[in-house]
Amino acid sequence: MMQADKARPRRRRRKRIPDTIVEARIETLSDDGRGIAHVDERTVFVSQALPGEVVRFQYTRYSNKLTEAKVAEVVEASPDRVEARCPVFGVCGGCNQQHIDHDAQIAIKQRALLQQLERIGKLQPETVLPPLTGPVWQYRHKARLGVRYVAKKDKVLVGFRERGSSFITDTPRCEILHPSVGGILDELSVLIGGMQARQHIPQIEVAVGDNQTVLVFRHLVELEQGDRERLQVFAEQHNIVCLLQAGKPDQLEALHPANPEPLYYRIDDNSIRIEFAPADFTQVNPELNRNMLAQAIELMQLEADDEVLDLFSGLGNFSLPMAKRCKSVTGVEGAASMVKKARDNAALNHIENASFVCADLYSDEITYAPWLKQPFNKVLLDPPRSGAAEIIPLLVKNQPERIVYVSCHPATLARDAGMLVNDYGYRCVSAGIMDMFPHTAHVESIAVFEK
Repeated sequence: MMQADKARPRRRRRKRIPDTIVEARIETLSDDGRGIAHVDERTVFVSQALPGEVVRFQYTRYSNKLTEAKVAEVVEASPDRVEARCPVFGVCGGCNQQHIDHDAQIAIKQRALLQQLERIGKLQPETVLPPLTGPVWQYRHKARLGVRYVAKKDKVLVGFRERGSSFITDTPRCEILHPSVGGILDELSVLIGGMQARQHIPQIEVAVGDNQTVLVFRHLVELEQGDRERLQVFAEQHNIVCLLQAGKPDQLEALHPANPEPLYYRIDDNSIRIEFAPADFTQVNPELNRNMLAQAIELMQLEADDEVLDLFSGLGNFSLPMAKRCKSVTGVEGAASMVKKARDNAALNHIENASFVCADLYSDEITYAPWLKQPFNKVLLDPPRSGAAEIIPLLVKNQPERIVYVSCHPATLARDAGMLVNDYGYRCVSAGIMDMFPHTAHVESIAVFEK
């Protein structure tokens, strides 16, 4: 007789999402800006709900690990609630806090930073810095817009993706994008909708400098002459630079004008010009960036004989203005292309005491790097979201007297701050937030450590 088949494991049945409307009071906010309520011993994360509010909500996800919901009705509103300026707020994923008064947004972000420093880092800063703010609307100068032809609508959609979805938000304009782009989304939709290649343009890279607006049209098929002419006429009418991208992000074809000047932005009271390519990393909010640089330089307390190490130095955004105030700056960056551009920017601005090195700051190999063995007494850190935990043990061997840490993720800042304070004997002199991304839950922050 043949052996009986082994019993197949049962598939776990997905929990059915209850379709009832539930009423609850919101207790607090999560780190990503959602309201938190407790219902039937479950923690529920409710989009667009504020602490203290009584709301009716509908579940959007219901599992043992995570329960999520969206507001159906606000029964008792928070005094911090305002009407969103954007007609597609709640659908578009570009921002998620337009329903909160801006001053309240700032307070929420400051509180989130301090809570994470205490909870994760086991510390409190000696001084809380005043929040650093800038423009609240039309602040975003860098973005990647999705493009999709929707056959059912016979329309091309241009904009940010819908929240939690791959669909593109159907919106005529964007209130957070620079007006040269945010005000013409409808016209971009009509432009691409009239092209033969309308189904083969998946995205538009947006880069706005002090001198011009650049749109990079990604295309998956060769563009016919008629499509090229449409793009060229559109660029002329709207006074924008039109580039085409068929391959890698740095393989660009200038369509209009034929030889565009480089993008640039100015910093340090316009005394420094930073040139960049559309796909290069730059801060999306240039006015806040200028304020941030001024604050960081003040917090560094630079003197003429200081030797500074700038890690994750990019295009030289921090390195070059610091070099004008101290003996030397060594910038270290992981992308070779950015190192070259930082050197070019130093030469462009006639700054000779800033040098730039290419190195993977997360690699074990940097233990023996020559730049790490040279003298430096002050450090500026501006890491990505993953933080700087790998490099900190090597940095502190030189006993730098002052470290200024610029962070785009408060949880990793808190972790790294805990290392500096609890393991290596530094004081967290001050910390505070910078409102780089108004109307979002994104928290940019800065902290100062002294030996």
